[in-house]
Amino acid sequence: MPDISLTTVLFLCGAALLAGWIDAVVGGGGLLLLPALLLGVPHVPAPQVLGTNKAVAIVGTTGAAVTYVRRAPVRVPVRTAVRVGLAALAGSMGGAFFASGISNEVLRPVIMVVLLGVAAFVMLRPSFGTGEAAGAVTRARIVTAVVLVGGGIGFYDGLFGPGTGTFLVLALTAVLHLDLVTASATAKIVNVCTNAGALVMFAYQGNVLWQLAAVMAVFNLAGGMLGARTALRRGAEFVRGVLLVVVFSLVAKLAFDQWY
Repeated sequence: MPDISLTTVLFLCGAALLAGWIDAVVGGGGLLLLPALLLGVPHVPAPQVLGTNKAVAIVGTTGAAVTYVRRAPVRVPVRTAVRVGLAALAGSMGGAFFASGISNEVLRPVIMVVLLGVAAFVMLRPSFGTGEAAGAVTRARIVTAVVLVGGGIGFYDGLFGPGTGTFLVLALTAVLHLDLVTASATAKIVNVCTNAGALVMFAYQGNVLWQLAAVMAVFNLAGGMLGARTALRRGAEFVRGVLLVVVFSLVAKLAFDQWY
């Protein structure tokens, strides 16, 4: 555990709280949490920062997932979410295997174009994800969700990472015909699976600052549970607005990383 000032700990706890809220509503909390850790503990090796980030995030994600399942006005497809999550876990391991051969300078512009396309689609289709969640989902759609959403986005998460939660929400809405709130709930269960796999690997390698993670996790859990309740109370239109803010923030961050 590095020597960290009280001011830095308070800053990191505040970031964990807000990141948990954002992640529960629409995904993308890592856009805040990971940079905050890099800023707060700049001398800590990158693997330990990543491992600590996962140890914090999995607590908030789990709290949000439980809150969604218990309080959602419609049934959250838990079994489907677990299937997609297991595929995402396998996909993320494959993505991590190939990550060393991919240039971020090439990948970032591609992701930015995709995100801007997503933002345009959401803005031009105001009804997207605002209707009632589908009662029954066909077997073909479930298979598509497992293979493309789980395997594909899981692979992206292992390969690159930023915005995975947001991509999950959008993809689950489109493939399974869920409303945005139910898609956010389903995405949290998938995220628990992927975070668990990554955390096991980081812990095995000794790359987790457990004391710092434990303190931050309390605030991330509070933010995650509060965010889930906010999304359930405010509905799909609110989630849609937060989604657009997160998408444009992600594009701005990727652009900054690419050219500055």
